Amino acid sequence: MRSGIRMGVDVGSVRIGVARSDPSGLLATPVETVRRGRGDLDRLAEIAAEYEVVEIVVGLPTSLSGREGRAAEAARDFAARIAQRLAHIPVRLFDERLTTVTAQQGLRASGVKAKNQRGVVDQAAAVVLLQAALDAERATGTPPGRALDPPGEGQPPGGGSSGGAAR
Repeated sequence: MRSGIRMGVDVGSVRIGVARSDPSGLLATPVETVRRGRGDLDRLAEIAAEYEVVEIVVGLPTSLSGREGRAAEAARDFAARIAQRLAHIPVRLFDERLTTVTAQQGLRASGVKAKNQRGVVDQAAAVVLLQAALDAERATGTPPGRALDPPGEGQPPGGGSSGGAAR
């Protein structure tokens, strides 16, 4: 298992859930919910710097059949923007099927009422996403998901809808 703090990012159309791992990569914990829009990349950069993040894992929403739709395209585009803004930190895409559903079930099970979940469900989804990525790496010995090419490699920044080539 590689060492260093990873940041999990669950990208939604309105909010972005953020989680981080401990330095040994064993446990994911919630950080905050960032409002999507003006300043979101700046806030993610601040969080990454504050925790000295060595890698960012962005959730890639796919259908149960594994197909990618508009949400996956939006997540790829956002991941490419993160990679461009934070070029010194590797960005990986990781399959996030059912993370929000799992997060909602966990919050409900711990007694958080549905009307009170809005502020924390995105963070909880980011925790589920990042924990799954950490567990996958521990089980396989290889980094989770697919790495985005750094800006300047593969596609030019902002070019194409794939958000850069994934390996």
